[in-house]
Amino acid sequence: MVKKLLTILIFSSFISSNIYAAESHEEQILRTNDPAEVKECFEKVNRFTFAVNKKLDDIIFEPVARGYRVLPNPIRNGISNSLSNLSNLVTIPNNLLQGDVKIAGLNTGRFAINTTVGILGFIDVAEKLGMPEYQKEDWGQTLAVKDVGPGCYIVLPVLGPSTVRDASASLVNFVGGNAWYNITVRNETEYFNDNDYLASRLGAGLDFRAKNIDSFDNLEENAIDFYASVKSLYLQDRLQKILNSNEVIESMDDSDWDEIEE
Repeated sequence: MVKKLLTILIFSSFISSNIYAAESHEEQILRTNDPAEVKECFEKVNRFTFAVNKKLDDIIFEPVARGYRVLPNPIRNGISNSLSNLSNLVTIPNNLLQGDVKIAGLNTGRFAINTTVGILGFIDVAEKLGMPEYQKEDWGQTLAVKDVGPGCYIVLPVLGPSTVRDASASLVNFVGGNAWYNITVRNETEYFNDNDYLASRLGAGLDFRAKNIDSFDNLEENAIDFYASVKSLYLQDRLQKILNSNEVIESMDDSDWDEIEE
């Protein structure tokens, strides 16, 4: 039985390699993750969950995000920098798994400098030293780079848009794939506990919502079908991140926040 299975796998790999021999890896990723080809397997459930999430956003998340934007720019930037710094703990292993050893080294350097000299990442000292900030990576992006398709589009309660691949891959964070989760929840230390992890996740969501209030308002106002527009935007954004189309990103400074608020 095992022999038969191995034979099938080897034969399938041989056929696939011949079919896509002339196709570049980037073309394979584009073909596999084409937003237009992602299946809508659970549309009724997705639309219901989307509607519930929208109500929660109207009642809780958006008002809190607007309150967060009242904080002085240096504090908001510091929180954003600190959360971005923490995300390197997931980005670095995924850099390595994707074969980006040099970028993994640079991100490790950024994390070490910002965590120490930058006071737990509150100040982006690495940027001031001329070290570029690269696109964040996660386990779903790594699977995509390894040619795992997105599967069906899904909308998760509270968390929002995702795909079966990305939602499944995120579970790796809870079984040892996220160093921050490991030291706060799985192995509580005298310095950190699960409340610190929860605060960081809520903070990241709040920071993202605050930065995108106007963008979402404009999208909702101009969209014929808000659900379909959010789905399309999410899938296109994921494709860009998988391809590292905007590999080097710029940190938000005070002027960026001012533009958001205008």
